[in-house]
Amino acid sequence: MSFSGKYELESHDNFEVFMKAIGFPEELIEKGKDLKSVSEIEQNGKTFKVTVTTGSRVMTNEFTIGEETELQTFSGEKVKGVVHMEGDNKLSVTLKGITSVTELQGDKLISMLTFGDHSYKRISKRV
Repeated sequence: MSFSGKYELESHDNFEVFMKAIGFPEELIEKGKDLKSVSEIEQNGKTFKVTVTTGSRVMTNEFTIGEETELQTFSGEKVKGVVHMEGDNKLSVTLKGITSVTELQGDKLISMLTFGDHSYKRISKRV
């Protein structure tokens, strides 16, 4: 199953609480809570390029499954991490204490981010 495609944010749960928990500034949380984001994924075997556009902000990460790479976080900080693949439809990575699991289910991309007792769920639909 290929992740390649363009996905538009359809819904998200616990955005504000999660962002506060990870230390995001209040003014950025207010600006970001109603913005729709579009994720574009290019997959070539085990190599991925993920571009997320939220408002005027564009963030691109490139990685190869199982290899350490530098990834950009929500805050723009770059940290090293290793993205793992479970089966052929689930990606996971842990960066700075935040675990991200993204699963492709048909035409939906479901992402669950967890930090301590806080979680944030995003559902995007292929467009």
